[in-house]
Amino acid sequence: MAESETYRRGREIRRQLLGDDYVQQANRTTYNDPTMRKFIDLATETVFGALWARPGLDLKTRTLVCVVSDAATGREPELAIHVRMALRQGWTEDELTEVLLHLSGYVGLPIIREALLTAKNVFAEMKTA
Repeated sequence: MAESETYRRGREIRRQLLGDDYVQQANRTTYNDPTMRKFIDLATETVFGALWARPGLDLKTRTLVCVVSDAATGREPELAIHVRMALRQGWTEDELTEVLLHLSGYVGLPIIREALLTAKNVFAEMKTA
């Protein structure tokens, strides 16, 4: 099956957001079996290739939307991915921390405590990478 233009654009955006090393590692580990390969192919085309490529918001703003959404809904594994993306798009650790602290007034301290622990781990990981 030939790759669509939307898929190719999605692959480029995914690599831009996460970095080549991260994408290659994820493809070798998480997405190396047929079931998960189907998932990442779908996400590459529909999420990265269609949603992330839409006009109206830059990639930096889109990463912050994802961080807030993940934190508010307690999606720590996805939050780690999106914090990584947000840092790569220029958000600072202090800005992301402040966003999460601000969010605590709206979604509660326990869920934001978990989000901050996830962010802290990503901050440390990215400093050693």
